[in-house]
Amino acid sequence: MIALPSRYGFRRSFGRYDRNSLKAIESRPCFVAHSDVGFGFHQFWREIMALYRGMDAEELEFQYELRNKEPDFDALVVRWMERCAAFREESDVALDLRYGPAEREVLDLFRGAEGGPVLVYIHGGYWQRGDKAMYSFVAEPFMKAGVNVSVINYTLTPDCRLGDIAPQVRRAITWLWHNAADLKIDREMISVMGHSAGGHLTAMMMATDWPAHDPAMPADAIHAGVPISGIFELEPLVHTSINQGPQMDVEEAKRESPLFLAPTTDAPQLVVAGGNETPEFKRQSDAYVERYRTENRVMERHDVPNENHFGELERLAESDSEVFQRSIALVGR
Repeated sequence: MIALPSRYGFRRSFGRYDRNSLKAIESRPCFVAHSDVGFGFHQFWREIMALYRGMDAEELEFQYELRNKEPDFDALVVRWMERCAAFREESDVALDLRYGPAEREVLDLFRGAEGGPVLVYIHGGYWQRGDKAMYSFVAEPFMKAGVNVSVINYTLTPDCRLGDIAPQVRRAITWLWHNAADLKIDREMISVMGHSAGGHLTAMMMATDWPAHDPAMPADAIHAGVPISGIFELEPLVHTSINQGPQMDVEEAKRESPLFLAPTTDAPQLVVAGGNETPEFKRQSDAYVERYRTENRVMERHDVPNENHFGELERLAESDSEVFQRSIALVGR
């Protein structure tokens, strides 16, 4: 039931009116003829349909549902899968190393330099789709630069709650830290990178109290972070079709939002978005940096020129791209 505010001169309530119904009412001759009433209803309609930062459900869907903006998305996935399969065949990689008890708690470790840094890569898919096998190609330029790359899987919603996923990623990092000697990686140089939902999980790792999670681990267990097109405030997704998997309410969305969870150390971050992303993705990245950048905590913003949400990953996989060069400068030093 929608109660009309008295300031618009209405004393009754509207029940079961959706967006199209309200538009139809607004267009009736009585509203057009009586411009003061029509204007009042128009202003009311804009306010009552707004769900987040003045945006209604349709606008939020446009801002955050991105696969529909990639006309060749299915072909893109096929191309990535073929590229990844070929890369795994020719790489020094340990596949499906188990870091936890759940079925999807496995990771692939692409070996760069023995004893070198390790980059943990977290895939996207709005926490409800995707697989590490689609993103092996991201590891290639980092491996060639001497960085070991761990591409991880995690349980997808709705088979778990959204709040169960960050603890799984922590388990992966903890497993790598404890097994660093056997894996021949430098556990003092663990960095985290993720794309989209993986960007969200990257920021969650930056906000982790590692000694509270595992007393053996140091507070500065994470050397650097690179969230790419991350979701730092989850509330707007509650009002979109994206929420079919996570099934968040507003309270859970706030609890799992890195925008409200400060990084626990001054580890540097490179916060990336595509130059052709929707305004909301850029705003979220800007807001995260503005809130948590300090004199001692370096947090840089970089937009990948002329690339959308998916194309930016292809640029990341190019060793001569600016986004790769800025990333390797953080995780490889």
